Amino acid sequence: MIQTSAPGPNPRRRGQSVASCTTCLTTGRRRSTPARACTPRARRSTLGSWSGRGGAALEPLYDAHKPFVLSAQVLQADETPVAMLDPGAGKTKRAYVWAYPRGAFDPVRDVIYDFCVGRGAWFPIAFLGPTDDGRRESWRGTLVRDEYTAYERLLVAQPGRVAAGCLAHARRKFDELLRDPGKSAVAVEALQRIAQIYKTERELAEMPTEERLAGRMNIARPLSEQLHTWLRLERGRVPDGCATAKALNYSLNAWEALTRNQLDGQVPVDNNHCENLISLWAMGRRAWLSCGSELAGQRAAIVMSLVRSAKLNEHDPWAYLKDVLTRLPAHLNSRIDELLPHNWQPGG
Repeated sequence: MIQTSAPGPNPRRRGQSVASCTTCLTTGRRRSTPARACTPRARRSTLGSWSGRGGAALEPLYDAHKPFVLSAQVLQADETPVAMLDPGAGKTKRAYVWAYPRGAFDPVRDVIYDFCVGRGAWFPIAFLGPTDDGRRESWRGTLVRDEYTAYERLLVAQPGRVAAGCLAHARRKFDELLRDPGKSAVAVEALQRIAQIYKTERELAEMPTEERLAGRMNIARPLSEQLHTWLRLERGRVPDGCATAKALNYSLNAWEALTRNQLDGQVPVDNNHCENLISLWAMGRRAWLSCGSELAGQRAAIVMSLVRSAKLNEHDPWAYLKDVLTRLPAHLNSRIDELLPHNWQPGG
């Protein structure tokens, strides 16, 4: 059976974790909105204790969830900063949450979060690497990410990893050009050409993998080749160091990764799926203000991973979390996969 270091509170109370993860409310604000929290009013310290103990109780399930998510051949990655209290310093310091969802076209759309005290490459390298006990091998496959240098180090840390780029980031560089004084003709045309590629992607999105790949080869690839030729031509017309050159360079330098989706129908054209899944942390920053400690951040990542995956699998997060917290203490460890979000059946 699953063993925990200490008995947790009533499952309904442990379910207070759901309120944090679905509404981005602090314990203080949840305390003042009992209708949203679905429980009677309680002291802030009590709510915080329930949430923390709920995260600890869910750790065995998170440990089983991680290898499943990392079994995906197409993985996406992104990171966002969060504030963490710095005891003794009288202020906060910056920590990061890293998100790793299975690819946007994966039939099982789970996600796992990792709370880290920094943004260095060694954090994702350790998370995606082999376990110390050798029970899990290093992740290999196609990684959809932006051009942050830590991801390049992650990709070369183990053989069998391939980079896929984010067309939304490339498009964003030209969006930024339009905000500068004066209208950029280069930016306008770039955005129009990229819009044609996105139009094709929307039309192919619901197709089976092989048909999507065939459609990309027949329609999107010629558009991409024309865009690439035009980007190179425009780059030769502008001086080094200007804003237009920087926008053009971003796409040109990342071109191989930006067109990886034309070789694999399971690879999305951008990283928007991952950015959407990490956006809740960004919204929560305005409500939570900070994590109380590294342990608190790690437990928040545990709860968030399971709650968000439950929502991706079209489960009611409250019903899911309440049920698994009730069943975990007596559940056989050999059957823990039954409680993972993509396998879960109520009361079963």
